[in-house]
Amino acid sequence: MSNGLTYPFLPQPEPIFGLLGGPVTDPVGIFLIIMAIMLVAPLMFERLRMPGIVGLILAGVLVGPNGLGILQRDSTIILLGTVGLLFLMFLAGLETSLDDLKQNANQALGFGFATFAVPMLMGTFAFLGLGYGWLASILVASCFASHTLLSLPVVSKLGIMRSPIVTTTLGGTLITNVLAILILAVVVKAHQGDLTLTFWLILIPALTLYTLATLWGVPRLGRWFFRRFGHDEGAEFLFVVATLFVVSYVAKLIEIEPIIGAFLAGIAITQLIPQLSPLMNRIQFIGNTLFVPFFLISVGMLVNPGILIQEWESLLVAGVMITVAIVAKFIPAWLTGLIFHYPHSSRFTMFGLSVAQAASTLAAITVAYNIELVDQRTVNGTIAMILVTCLLSPWVTDRWGRQVKFSREKASPTSSESPKNSPNQPIKYRILVPVANPNTEDNLLQLGILLAKQSKGTLLPFHVLLDNLGPVSPEDKTRQEQLLANAEQIAHAAVTTVKTIGRVDDSIDKAIVRATQENNASLVICGWKGYSNYRDNFFGSVIDNVLRRCPVPVLVTRFTSPLKTTRRVILALPDSGKIQPCLEEALLITNTLATELKAQLEVVQITPNNQRIPNVLEIPETLDDIALEQKRGNFVSAVLEKVGKDDLLVLIGSSDITLTGLSVLGKVPEAIARSEQNISIMIIHYPNE
Repeated sequence: MSNGLTYPFLPQPEPIFGLLGGPVTDPVGIFLIIMAIMLVAPLMFERLRMPGIVGLILAGVLVGPNGLGILQRDSTIILLGTVGLLFLMFLAGLETSLDDLKQNANQALGFGFATFAVPMLMGTFAFLGLGYGWLASILVASCFASHTLLSLPVVSKLGIMRSPIVTTTLGGTLITNVLAILILAVVVKAHQGDLTLTFWLILIPALTLYTLATLWGVPRLGRWFFRRFGHDEGAEFLFVVATLFVVSYVAKLIEIEPIIGAFLAGIAITQLIPQLSPLMNRIQFIGNTLFVPFFLISVGMLVNPGILIQEWESLLVAGVMITVAIVAKFIPAWLTGLIFHYPHSSRFTMFGLSVAQAASTLAAITVAYNIELVDQRTVNGTIAMILVTCLLSPWVTDRWGRQVKFSREKASPTSSESPKNSPNQPIKYRILVPVANPNTEDNLLQLGILLAKQSKGTLLPFHVLLDNLGPVSPEDKTRQEQLLANAEQIAHAAVTTVKTIGRVDDSIDKAIVRATQENNASLVICGWKGYSNYRDNFFGSVIDNVLRRCPVPVLVTRFTSPLKTTRRVILALPDSGKIQPCLEEALLITNTLATELKAQLEVVQITPNNQRIPNVLEIPETLDDIALEQKRGNFVSAVLEKVGKDDLLVLIGSSDITLTGLSVLGKVPEAIARSEQNISIMIIHYPNE
């Protein structure tokens, strides 16, 4: 199915609906029926406390050629179902962090090899006992070893996609599916008498080169594209979708299952798409709402429950296949959980995710049937196995996934008003973001969206018109409305609570401070050009005046690249011999930002050369997983040596510089900004206490 193959072994009985006029062939009618199924089936089954995807599969059985015959599984259904399958695997890759895979590498490797070896052994000996030959037995066993992550929408809805247990399962899926596909290729070549040294010399290097090229090349190409065309949201989305299909198609060219390519494409590009960004929301919405349901319905249309009673031998083979598929997937999940001390709920969730057989199984059996390696009864048993496992998988995953405990506390700022007061309640930030130009302020809005959405807070896009002792023109009011409407649209695209604020005032800095207090904002984000002139120093710039008067923290930012292309977030702290105020909250904000950007967080403490004994910074217990690097030397020089083009430098601003003639930000940020024009900087400035 994932190869766009047809299935000649499936019988085409006279549809029941044929008595009423035959299958629907009108394109509008077909699409209407599919849309109705997508709307009604999940809602109905969720009311019955069953996963919605079960309803989609059963609806596919009902309306398909083996049910009422309302719809035929024609080329359009196959096309959209294949796209849905690729989107499903791509979404799984997007939710998979390479850092998470590294942290759970041992578990993923252990589960991957176990969930491959156990089904291979059980399946091979079971079918040898049924009288099959060695090659046929090994090939059918490889079908048991592979699995389709049919229940990913369930764990995504439960909010446990980034949990260690799901990451382990995703890594194991990648391993077992690649090995199963290799087994399929080897068995087919052996059956055809083409298993030569040339085959091995081409396949293994091609697979290795393809994987490395995808994981290395796609992120670099994506960064270049987003840096060049990041202001065009439509172009961003089309680039991501094009990447999915290019990588999947190249996989097919080198005789690798396209679903593996889709998964790798997701892993490769996920670091460029913040989890809470509008782009990620669009991808997930279109995939989960449209394409993935098409795949589930198309799987249901393949199933023919009546075929099992045509031959009694089919029942025997089907029984063996169903038993082996369930037991052989349960044992690895249980053993892996036992070895790595996972609770019962996590073990059953792993089993639920890995038990479903659909895409890879159908592709393998189709190839085997076409070369006459397996017979019709094997195909019948495969269809029965797919039906049972596709119904069992989402039910088990939903039943036990609800009990999986997954906390992202270390990625979340904590407290109701301050991290010192109530460490168990998340801050619900109300973030004021002054906007002037949608092209230049995009990064400010994206930063505000990430922090507001992560904390379940509110974004407050703000624009001020200066009256200049005269009436404001209608053109200026219209422009203000358009700017705020654009900001509101961007926030809504990321499903973020938003409240726009437009006002008329006599100065920008006073307007920002007044709007902050009037709307109970808890954080302000401002843009910064990176330097100040003599006039700014003498009279005070807008930024200086805001920092002197604002009663809440202000994030002063200069972005030289799109925020989404950030690879590292580097918090640089001077060793001043005393603890900087609000350091813990700054660490929490920085950690949150790094997590949502899928970037690496590095904390650097720089001690002057003339200071004999460095004062080692103590990381709060809530963030004890953050590594601290200590360096010696001049602060500006050390920072410039550390920070690169795709990094975001974070500094904690001084709070005691109020003399006229000096920037409130201090000399250090400006010295860094002037020395290196390509560095993105964010200064966290706290009000005087």
